[in-house]
Amino acid sequence: MNVYEIVTEKIVKLLEQGIVPWRRPWTSTGLPRNLVSKKPYRGVNVFLLSASKYISPFWLTMRQANEIGGHIRKGEESTAVVFWKIEDAKRSTEDLDAEETDKKTRRRFLLRFYRVWNLEQCELPQSVLDKLPKIETHQHDPIEAVEKIIAEMPNPPEILRAGSKAFYSPITDRVTLPPRELFISAEEEACTAAHEIIHATGHQKRLAREGICEAAPFGSPVYSKEELCAELGAAYLCAEAGISNAVIHNQAAYLAGWLNKLRDDRKLLIHAAAQAQRATDFILNRIFAD
Repeated sequence: MNVYEIVTEKIVKLLEQGIVPWRRPWTSTGLPRNLVSKKPYRGVNVFLLSASKYISPFWLTMRQANEIGGHIRKGEESTAVVFWKIEDAKRSTEDLDAEETDKKTRRRFLLRFYRVWNLEQCELPQSVLDKLPKIETHQHDPIEAVEKIIAEMPNPPEILRAGSKAFYSPITDRVTLPPRELFISAEEEACTAAHEIIHATGHQKRLAREGICEAAPFGSPVYSKEELCAELGAAYLCAEAGISNAVIHNQAAYLAGWLNKLRDDRKLLIHAAAQAQRATDFILNRIFAD
C-alpha cells in the first residue's frame, strides 16, 4: 500500500463513521502539534491526527521520546504523517506512483511519511508533562432522565468513553463519546449522546435504516437524511427528558446547515422526521405502526 492509499483509507474510514467535525459541544484540545518543537502539523496531517482516539493534541516521534528521557509504551501503534521530499527528477526514478513533477524546474516532489505517537501512548518524565498546557475540563452531573432513557433502551449498542470525537460505528455497533468532563454542559453531553444513540437505531438488527446499513458518501442525500434523522431524534429525546430548551439553538443551527445543502428536496425534512420519530419510539420501547 503506497502513501496515497494510506491517507485515503484513513479519511474514508473517518467519514464512514459519521464524524461531523463542525458540531463539537465539548472542549477543544487544540490543533495537533509536535510536543518537542511545539509546531502545529499542517495539511492533511491535521485531519489524520485529529481523527485519532486520543484527547491530547501532542505527538512525537520515537526518537524525540527517547531524547527527552521517555519512551513509547510497548505494543502502542503509531500514526503516519506525510510530507513532501524534493528531488532532482533527472537523478531519481524511484516511487513513480507517489510523485508530482514541476516541469519548469524538473524537480520531483515525492510524498513520504514517518510515524508518530500520541502523548497518551508514552511514558515521559514528569518535568516534561508539567510544562504542557492543561486541557480545560468541566464539572457537572449527568442528567438522570437522559441516563435512564439510554439505560433502558432495548438491544442497546456498546457505549465507550474515549478520545475527543463523538460517533457511531455500525461495524462494531458502538457509540464512542468523549469523556464527560470535556463537555461544556450536561445538556450538550446528553444531546450528543442522544444523537449517536439515534444513529445506532439504524443498525441492521434494529430498524435497518438505509443511512446506516448502506454505504452513503459524505454529503449525499442518504447521508444527509441520516444526519437530519439523528439530530431530530436527539431533539425528541431531549424533549422527553425535559431539556429541549437548553440545546434547541444548537440543534436548529445544525439542522439549518444540512437543509441549506438540500433545500431543493422538499420531502427531506418530512421523511427524516418520520425516521427520527420511529427511532425515538424504538429507544423508548414504544409500540409503533409500520
